[in-house]
Amino acid sequence: MMTRTVKVEAQSTRVLSTFDEEITMDQKEINQSEWKNPDNWSVGLYFSKKDSRTWVPKSIPWMGWTLNLGQRAGAMWMLGFLIGIPIFIIIISTLPVACGK
Repeated sequence: MMTRTVKVEAQSTRVLSTFDEEITMDQKEINQSEWKNPDNWSVGLYFSKKDSRTWVPKSIPWMGWTLNLGQRAGAMWMLGFLIGIPIFIIIISTLPVACGK
């Protein structure tokens, strides 16, 4: 059985295995590892503070992209969608309709 300890640093992570060999991961590898971790997915939503991306592929990549709610920018995008879209609909629905008169 192989156990690993992950220590997050600025742009790289050192992973120590039970064999005391050191493996360095760059941010791209950390992002991919976090994306593959099923613990970061819940009901189609993605949450990982270690993943530096705001927009990530969905768990089934051909279905598009989703927000990383573990990042501040991702949470702001979600808030913008939840507040902005209803406000936009209200504004559009209150505009007078030009019906040719």
